[in-house]
Amino acid sequence: MSDRTRLEVPTPERMREVGAAIGRIARAGDVIVLSGDLGAGKTTLTQGIGKGLGIDEQVTSPTFVISRVHANPGVGPDLIHVDAYRLESLDEVVDLDLESEVDYGVTVVEWGEGKVDMLHDSRIVLRILRSDDPGDDARTIEFEPVSGHWVTDDLAALAGPA
Repeated sequence: MSDRTRLEVPTPERMREVGAAIGRIARAGDVIVLSGDLGAGKTTLTQGIGKGLGIDEQVTSPTFVISRVHANPGVGPDLIHVDAYRLESLDEVVDLDLESEVDYGVTVVEWGEGKVDMLHDSRIVLRILRSDDPGDDARTIEFEPVSGHWVTDDLAALAGPA
């Protein structure tokens, strides 16, 4: 994949599969920032990331609790799932105290673009774009590796079989 790669994702099931592939290569300390309109598939992608990490509990949107930790029952990292939609300032992000957890888990931040840049030195931004047709489940994910292993990893494997 190039510095910015686009991956077509035709269904929610495929979105979870792509998420699982991301989860399998994610490491403790990684920050995965998700952006996209409401209903774009950020939580669906995060469900797949959780599956790829080995999380066996249901992953739901943390919209009302802002942050939720899903403990990994195995030896892999936990999933720290954050919804930064209602956070308006850097101070509010700092108040979440994510820095104390980030080294031990994979932190996925919905609506986090420009809000969590300070969290860790291993970060990737995924922008999920919806089809112009409201009845179409197809999405496009744009990958932007920012730092850490995401910059050097061969992300082409994330495409996997369609």
